[in-house]
Amino acid sequence: MERSRRNTVLFGGIAGGIVLADIVTKAVAVAALVPRYVPRQVVGDWVQFRLVYNQGAAFGISVGSFSRPVFIILTVVAVGILFRMFRATADGDVVRTTALAMVVGGAIGNLIDRLRSAQGVVDFLDVGVGAHRWPTFNVADMGVSVGALLLAWVLWKEDVPAGADAPAASEPAATSEPLAGRSS
Repeated sequence: MERSRRNTVLFGGIAGGIVLADIVTKAVAVAALVPRYVPRQVVGDWVQFRLVYNQGAAFGISVGSFSRPVFIILTVVAVGILFRMFRATADGDVVRTTALAMVVGGAIGNLIDRLRSAQGVVDFLDVGVGAHRWPTFNVADMGVSVGALLLAWVLWKEDVPAGADAPAASEPAATSEPLAGRSS
């Protein structure tokens, strides 16, 4: 299916914007947040900047010394699948295009880090209260997370048959006629 220029521009703009924002914010974090692991409060204890490098995947998932090549390969495969999904997206489906672009942009942002350095992905956003912290993340992670949730919703909505809330047209209407003459 041939993509409309509007879908392609939307997809490229969102994915490219996330990649660019991710690269810029990570460069600022690496330059400004040294030494590593030292929290800098932004909104009290709730929001902090803290420079860390994640050699694993989301939530620190790791496959040991093979993490870097495994996650590079998985990311390339995932981006390929997502791009094929984009190519199959109907013209004018802004929500699905946006969701796919967000996931692809975030995946590429983190892929760039994995390719650039064996240190891992630069993470610097730290939220939580006291010792209860969410894993440190970055702009690319936000793109992947929000895009994945949006994509799950879009795919779920596509899977629900149209008019699923209404009774099926083939269901017999309730009548007060006797069942005489019918065989059971």
